[in-house]
Amino acid sequence: MSHFSQIKTQIRNLTSLKASLKDMGVDWTEGPHSVRGYQGQTRTAEVVVSQDNNYDIGFSWNGNEYELVADLQYWQQPLSVEGFLKQVTQGYAYHTVLNESAKQGFQVAEQQKNEDGSIRLVVQRWSA
Repeated sequence: MSHFSQIKTQIRNLTSLKASLKDMGVDWTEGPHSVRGYQGQTRTAEVVVSQDNNYDIGFSWNGNEYELVADLQYWQQPLSVEGFLKQVTQGYAYHTVLNESAKQGFQVAEQQKNEDGSIRLVVQRWSA
């Protein structure tokens, strides 16, 4: 029986996911790579975060989105699973907005991190 949990996300862009993890200071390995779990079980993931206890966290493509894949019994991160996913998702959204707005010719005019942890972005585009 598998000990792996698969948690759905709304993450679909690998570049923004990697940028978010980097912003958080999380070291990751680009896959496909094995996520190590209970009693030597493995799953394949596109992004793998190694933990000191030899149980990994991964983000695996399910055909629609990247799921977080891990044996949650051996979670060894400073944040809870929920807190980790919340921070990854916020960083992912931030990088996705920056990338997509840049593609459309927008530039960041103003950026502010609020007390509640939210980020306020103002983008602008000059037209002739």
